[in-house]
Amino acid sequence: MNRALVIGLTGAAATLLAACSASTTTTTPTPTAATIPVTSTPVATSTPVATTAPTATPTAVPAAVDLSGSWTGQYSGAFSGHFTLTWTQSGATLNGTIVLSSPPKTLHVNGNVGGTAITFGAVGGVSYSGSVSGNSMSGSYQVPGGGPGGTWSASKP
Repeated sequence: MNRALVIGLTGAAATLLAACSASTTTTTPTPTAATIPVTSTPVATSTPVATTAPTATPTAVPAAVDLSGSWTGQYSGAFSGHFTLTWTQSGATLNGTIVLSSPPKTLHVNGNVGGTAITFGAVGGVSYSGSVSGNSMSGSYQVPGGGPGGTWSASKP
């Protein structure tokens, strides 16, 4: 590097330091809005967006009713007759037997209850769905293969 340039830069730095240390002000004044020139249009700031809190993993809806015990009822439609249904219940899961009058059979049956909704099946492939209200329940049934179904109702004696 050129020796004259180095000496010139060193001298300029020394002069700047001397000027700063010779200042009689002990604090630097804070600029006010009146002393700051406006050079551009103010930029709009973004509004924070609300976020939602994480939600818990959904769990099975507990049964709102106790269907344990014996129920008697009737069914009509593609098949007609009477039945006796005996349930045991564990949470929302139902297990039991159904005794049909026509065709005369005793079959094992499984089901579920959630709130007032009930579903059960395995009665020769027939599936039942409906709702429960107090000591009564009713709904519809569907036969396998999309054939005609019907309705059912039952009550707890």
